[in-house]
This record gives sequence, structure tokens and C-alpha cells, in this order.
Amino acid sequence: MHSNQLSTMKTTPIQTSAGIFRAHFSERGLAGLDFPDDRTISPARPDDLSAQLRDWLRATKRALKLTLAGKTPKTLPPLDLSTGTEFQQAVWSALRKIPAGQTRSYAEVARAVGRPQGARAVGQACGANPIPVLIPCHRVLAAHGKLGGFSSDPAWKRNLLAREKVGREARQGTGR
Repeated sequence: MHSNQLSTMKTTPIQTSAGIFRAHFSERGLAGLDFPDDRTISPARPDDLSAQLRDWLRATKRALKLTLAGKTPKTLPPLDLSTGTEFQQAVWSALRKIPAGQTRSYAEVARAVGRPQGARAVGQACGANPIPVLIPCHRVLAAHGKLGGFSSDPAWKRNLLAREKVGREARQGTGR
């Protein structure tokens, strides 16, 4: 995220079975989601959050809980993807169409967004995904079912795929 956007963001922790995620909200909606790490964050005081932001936070918590349970949430909070390029936003939209428990290759996503030679660019867009887990970049694999890259610790990608019961060979990155 750009530094001028961070100043207008409200950041709040979300406790899950997988740890404490940090959600970043802009005036447009959920703009970022960070994986759990060793940093601590104080929860926003309820009176610091508008009614709209509290609704978005509840929706984010529900969607995150479902996704961590290996399911695709039917609804998401409004997503603020304005930091992405037009191409990145097209990739992120295509990722949201991949159902839980299924994967696509970078090349398949490239074809889906009309850039059949753009597998590498799709990988870069996945790496720039500001809302991992809810925009499921973990469901995109390299050729032959290999794990491929990930914007966070690759163990998270394996963990999320395992939660969705994606085949063991894909999680290990050994091919099919």
C-alpha cells in the first residue's frame, strides 16, 4: 500500500484459528489483509470504527473464517483494490472465481484474463495481491501442479490448500 493510503487506513486484528490476521480498511472497503506474524496490534476501539466499518469487519471475519475452513464465502466485504493496475485487478477478479478445493495454473489464469502469454505477469499480480486468502492466490499453481511462488511464507500456501483438501502432490510441489 502507498504510504499516503496508510494514513487514512483503519487497521484492526482478526483472531482466527490460524492466528491473528490484520485487516486494513480504507473509506472504500477492505484494502489489505496481512498474515499472522510476531507483531502485535492493538484492536481498534469500537467507538473508533464507524457503523459501516464495523459491518465490513464482521463480513471480513465471516469470510476469513469460512475460507480458513476450506469453503468459499458467498459474500465478501467491499474490496478496495485501487492500488492495483488494471491488469492486476483483472487477475484478482479471475482468482475470486476459482472455487475452494480447485486450482488453476498461472497459464490458465493468463488465458482467462486474455493474456495467453502472460503467465509470469499473472504470478507477479498474485504476489502483489493485497488481500490474500480472500482473493485466493494460493489456488494458483505452477506448471504440472507444482506449488509455485507465494507472497508470504510458502507454508501458508500449503496450509490453505490443505484446508481446502487440494491434493497432497500440489501442496508439496512435487508435480502430478
